[in-house]
Amino acid sequence: AGAEIGAGTKIWHFCHVYGKAKIGQNCVFGQNVVVSNNVVVGDRCKIQNNVSLYEGVILEDYVFCGPSMVFTNVKTPRCEFPRNTSADYQRTLVKRGTSIGANATIVCGITLSECAFVAAGAVVTKDVPAYGMVAGVPAKLIGWMSAYGDVLAFDDQGYAQDSTGTRYQQVSEFVVKKLESS
Repeated sequence: AGAEIGAGTKIWHFCHVYGKAKIGQNCVFGQNVVVSNNVVVGDRCKIQNNVSLYEGVILEDYVFCGPSMVFTNVKTPRCEFPRNTSADYQRTLVKRGTSIGANATIVCGITLSECAFVAAGAVVTKDVPAYGMVAGVPAKLIGWMSAYGDVLAFDDQGYAQDSTGTRYQQVSEFVVKKLESS
């Protein structure tokens, strides 16, 4: 009771949605998903089986969370000295179009920027730039991916184009931007 769930959203069995959760339209939640209080999920997100969205997690539109990936929400958890109030939880922002692979772990307090791509099994401990592809433990930037999902190969002038014809520019070592269509 009290949860906001958008039109067309599908929630499979064994899921638990808390009363102060906000879920957008046309999302799909696999089985065994938990959506805690004060979590915000945008439109058209896909949350695969066994994912827990703990308080402090914000997903913008078109975010993909692979099976059994993990969000944390407290930097220094201790059983003897619980940190389980809203003041203890750190915000994790996952921006539009980001994909997180199966069994990845996202440590709280970071931002995954637009269309970031997190490889399966990665442990992300710091912000990921827009269109950045990260992998490993801890996760490191290994390349760039277009909004469409193509790996970007930049030319000598720092430009790349994906299979849809969309162009990108690498502005610096850690910054890629999508160029406006003409």
